[in-house]
Amino acid sequence: MKLISHRGNLVGPIPNLENNPSYISDAINEGYDVEIDFWFNSNDLYLGHDLPTYQITDDFLELHKNKLWIHCKNLYALRYLYGTNFRYFWHQEDDFTLISNGKIWTYPCKNVLDKSIIVCKDAKSTQKIIKENEAYGVCSDYVGV
Repeated sequence: MKLISHRGNLVGPIPNLENNPSYISDAINEGYDVEIDFWFNSNDLYLGHDLPTYQITDDFLELHKNKLWIHCKNLYALRYLYGTNFRYFWHQEDDFTLISNGKIWTYPCKNVLDKSIIVCKDAKSTQKIIKENEAYGVCSDYVGV
């Protein structure tokens, strides 16, 4: 099962570090994939949940390409990644969203398939999904617990 850190978190949410490039790199160095929040504004690349907060470069994305699951936060980010071989998607509160690589981003508490990555909001449900091993992956703030 693919374990995906939500914004770099491993043992619970730490909002002031989420999407920070060094925090993301730390999670990757621990062996996890990471879901990031990606913005494209005025020809610049950013990470950040509610706003474009941390400026990054193409090199950062390229370096971590095989470990990133990129949540596009604006239409320009989606256009920027469209047609590339990055794993990217757009969603808000959809039950299911197709990722560019054919996997299915799945909202919490929804049914899963063997192609699903389910988002879990707490440690207990994260561990339950990992133990049941019915999904392709799990994205959570608690994948390191």
